[in-house]
Amino acid sequence: MAAWRVLGKRRLPTLGRAFAARSCRLAPERGAECGEAARSRVSRFCPPRTSCHDWIGPPDKHSNLRPVHFHVPEDESAAEQKLRELRQETQEWNQQFWANQNVTFRKEKEEFIHSRLKAKGLGLRTESGQKATLNAEEMADFYKEFLSKNFQKHMHYNRDWYKRNFAITFFMGRVALERVWNKLRPKQKTSS
Repeated sequence: MAAWRVLGKRRLPTLGRAFAARSCRLAPERGAECGEAARSRVSRFCPPRTSCHDWIGPPDKHSNLRPVHFHVPEDESAAEQKLRELRQETQEWNQQFWANQNVTFRKEKEEFIHSRLKAKGLGLRTESGQKATLNAEEMADFYKEFLSKNFQKHMHYNRDWYKRNFAITFFMGRVALERVWNKLRPKQKTSS
């Protein structure tokens, strides 16, 4: 299994913890997250409970996307929580779309190759026992047909992807402004 990579303090694209040092907290749902990851198709890795950073894992074998385990800071504000949840939801949506799309692509590609080889009177294996293939021109027909057939699906995906990214960017700006405001605002003294 490939190693996971920790995302340290970042300014862009997530503005990380750029405006304030945050203390670590053990996320109450971390155990549930790791249990879900272990049961799902995504990597079984679970970051250390003491981690204060987001972790990016190895590519998923179905979607080819890298899953992210998001860190939950102890003093997470409502805006930060909304941003994290939106990012998590978008990641899950994206993983699911590409896993389904890649499975469909592979299945249709195999069916196309099989049907073309059968039409030529060839088997799935050559005389030497290797898997029979088609040339680039023949495969170009499949790629063109697949893209044409899935054009609307990809258009809807792109539209939804942009909507989600604009929403995430909006909340990132909101969190950044909230952090700046909290740093600039005079601290209230507690009386003892």
